Amino acid sequence: MVKYNPKTWFSLIFHSYSRHVLKTLLPALLFMVGFSLVVCFTILDYFDLNPSEFPGTTAVHSLLGVVLGLFLVFRVNSAYDRWWEGRKMWGGLVNSTRNFALKLNAYLSREDHESRDFFARMIPNFVFAMKEHLRTGVQFAELESTDDKFLEGLRKVKHKPNRISAQLYSQVNQLYKAGVLTGDQLLTLDKELKDFTDLIGACERIKNTPIPYSYSMFIKKFIFIYLITLPFGFVSTFEYFTVATVMLVSFVLLSVELIAEEIEDPFGRDINDLPTDELAKRMRENVREILL
Repeated sequence: MVKYNPKTWFSLIFHSYSRHVLKTLLPALLFMVGFSLVVCFTILDYFDLNPSEFPGTTAVHSLLGVVLGLFLVFRVNSAYDRWWEGRKMWGGLVNSTRNFALKLNAYLSREDHESRDFFARMIPNFVFAMKEHLRTGVQFAELESTDDKFLEGLRKVKHKPNRISAQLYSQVNQLYKAGVLTGDQLLTLDKELKDFTDLIGACERIKNTPIPYSYSMFIKKFIFIYLITLPFGFVSTFEYFTVATVMLVSFVLLSVELIAEEIEDPFGRDINDLPTDELAKRMRENVREILL
């Protein structure tokens, strides 16, 4: 995720991300430039039509542009809602890990180094496992092993965060049975453990429920039809300047759709995705500082 100052206009206008978007859209923009040139050459030179004789008009595309603009607004808003909800879930995870560690710090004796070390490792392990579970799979090198069988057992299950959460529940229950924790303390800790499951479930809902297929398909179809017919509407007014006009309009519309595609899945590694790597490292530091 890019950190920036929204008040620095020039640095935002010429930011490297603009080059990234341009590079991604370059094939489509080159196609539209070539197509526009062919349309202009065919109408103006090959058939040698006077621009005033060709029945093209910008009025239709102006009206369609308003409708398409509304569609794109809904598209970007729906994508941003998913991004922001994901951010709220990870903000809740930050709070839950801190609360869980703070309560354990108060309940556990300072001499109970074994239990403190276990939770100092396993709470961040859940966060790191969750981070990669929402991507392509858990990276075991990021996890801190608590015993010889930890990683071996983790490799056998599909849902790694669930396995780690189950081990946290088991450890808390063992402390309760050993008399280290009271019943009231057990219930208090249960709330934080339940939050872990609720938060990852909410993130999985965002990850596994994309924008409805028909909605995404028709948005792309409308953009394509609008752009492909644009040269025919503008050639009688702008002649060969139609090429530059079409390229500019194509860049604006396609870049908006590209940004919406990027932020609708906020847990990846794209430049606009959530900074889950940084958040996970911060949570590990916070938990270790509290418990150790």
